[in-house]
Amino acid sequence: MKSIDDLECIRQKLQCELDSAKTQAERNVMGQFATPPALAKEIAMFAKKNIATRSKVRFLDPAIGTGSFFSALLSTFPSGRIDQALGYEIDAHYGRPAKKMWAKTQLDYQLADFTCQTPPEEREKYNLVICNPPYVRHHHLNDQKNHLQEKALAAANMKLSGLSGLYCYFIALAHPWMKKNGTAIWLLPSEFMDVNYGGPVKEYLLNNVTLLQIHRFNPKDVQFDDALVSSVVVLFKNAKPDANHRVKFTFSGSLECPLHEKFVESSALAIEKKWTRFPLSETRFKTHTPKLSDFFEVKRGIATGDNKFFVMPREQIEIRGLPIEQFRAILPSPRYLDTTKIDADKNGLPDLEQQLFVLDCKLPMDEIKCTYPALYAYLKKGVSAGVAERYLCKNRKVWYSQEVRSASKFYCTYIGRTDLDNKNPFRFILNHSKAIVSNSYLILYLKPQFACQIEKAPELDEQLHRALNNITVKSLLDEGRVYGGGMHKLEPRELANVSASEVARLLQHIATAH
Repeated sequence: MKSIDDLECIRQKLQCELDSAKTQAERNVMGQFATPPALAKEIAMFAKKNIATRSKVRFLDPAIGTGSFFSALLSTFPSGRIDQALGYEIDAHYGRPAKKMWAKTQLDYQLADFTCQTPPEEREKYNLVICNPPYVRHHHLNDQKNHLQEKALAAANMKLSGLSGLYCYFIALAHPWMKKNGTAIWLLPSEFMDVNYGGPVKEYLLNNVTLLQIHRFNPKDVQFDDALVSSVVVLFKNAKPDANHRVKFTFSGSLECPLHEKFVESSALAIEKKWTRFPLSETRFKTHTPKLSDFFEVKRGIATGDNKFFVMPREQIEIRGLPIEQFRAILPSPRYLDTTKIDADKNGLPDLEQQLFVLDCKLPMDEIKCTYPALYAYLKKGVSAGVAERYLCKNRKVWYSQEVRSASKFYCTYIGRTDLDNKNPFRFILNHSKAIVSNSYLILYLKPQFACQIEKAPELDEQLHRALNNITVKSLLDEGRVYGGGMHKLEPRELANVSASEVARLLQHIATAH
């Protein structure tokens, strides 16, 4: 039999060959992002320090791929300590050659769907589960969701929403495979710690098992070359937690030598929606601190369904002979907007070098055909090109009519990157024009009582704009979510939940003065 070093060299070469034989899109659908060898080895070393020294290892990987974790296990644990090793792989493209490669080892390589398997009897269960589960988005699970939800509820009392990724189901379904007091280490996307659909996973980690540690890698240090995700390693024991249990949160550096760490009470985690705040932020409790939602209604900008078809500059509208009155002014994408203040020209349009407009026609096709033949012909081209059948378009009452959004004085970019200087990834835009925005922005509509006061003193727009941009980077990041490469995103509810003391002081002063 070949040495483990030789087998690992063969495995890495095989991984590259198999990955290159699939397109990125194919791998995205299946959630196939292989664990880097160095990270697999680090996790195996981490496992060795968190499992009883003399206990025999019964190893399970429910999504084994080419076997990066099994390989790391062999190079970390003495062979005499490994009692059994079992792995499941659903994709024959990876499974057949990998099974052949490991044929002369003790690995029981099963080419099968783990989510369809029956858990073993108690004496056959596993005391070490290590897995990088498939990162399959919920929209690729449509035909399986109901079945998976039922199984997750039965296996781990985990009531998962329809927005849950496949990795959430893997955590639930692996639970009955674990021995009592067994160890589990999961390599997961960090998003479950912040999003609503991650709630049942967090409840499971707090109530069904003893969550020991969550290590979050620095988002700027992407662990997977082919997947833009921010990763965490989650370590827990299959035992009920103590009443006053504390969880160790670590960030950046390695699992054994993190750059930051903090122990957080499980009682605090039970009410904290944003676990990625730890260990860099303090535990927070319910306060009466003003939030943006006290003063603004926050909505997402419009999603056209096909910006190339619906959004165009005035010159294209004129060249095509389309009626400008069936268009609305719209701001360019944030990447093409290098200012935080939009002035208006004499027509109320954005005073920008290139003005953009979005087609937003409410008329029926018969009326368009009679009144605007050029627009009718353009819409017919859209039908022929399949625009009308795009998801957003076909689900509208009128496929070429946009969502109802009025212009606002205040917009916020909803996605951006930080850098080494901790630059704010978000910008608040003061808009004096009648332009609306796409879903690259969030819209802040002043609540009526404050909007009336601002209308009486429009010079206060600038002060309110400054107050918004003076919201600290930390306050914004604490409410948002983070992805690989340091990409941060804010959803409407998250922006609405941002602390806004300076905004409160200003608006309350305005209300008192007037």
